[in-house]
Amino acid sequence: MFRGRLVIVGLAVLVAATAVPAGEVKLHNWPVQFRYVPLEVTSVDVVMDIGYWIEIINQNEVLKLQQISIDEYEGSLDLQVRCNFNLTFVSEIVPNGTVGGTFSSGFVNADIDAPGGTTTLTATLEDADISNVPGGLFDVEVATIKVKVVPR
Repeated sequence: MFRGRLVIVGLAVLVAATAVPAGEVKLHNWPVQFRYVPLEVTSVDVVMDIGYWIEIINQNEVLKLQQISIDEYEGSLDLQVRCNFNLTFVSEIVPNGTVGGTFSSGFVNADIDAPGGTTTLTATLEDADISNVPGGLFDVEVATIKVKVVPR
């Protein structure tokens, strides 16, 4: 009889050791049938530096000078601009030596506000000397205009 009680008491202790209160789980390995649920523990702000950005949409067009008088030429080109800052356009014209004379360039409406707009690039040639260039040529390149911008 003593042996039977010992076995029953041993089983009761074994069953009691594996039973836990409802709503509590104590495991060394997470069971496969459960899913982990993500919990937010913090948040992190994301920052970046924003640089200056400008695009001249029709930058591949050319400015063509038209004859105004015997030795004066002028021309203009509207530039379509997109940008993320307020800017002022500045120009510098560099003759290539094909035609002599006094070249100048500039902008009408040089100030553009973000997000962009249109400015007009102008060029003039005074006291033009075309004596060293054969007549009858078309679209002869005579200068390059460097288009520059400065934030304002």
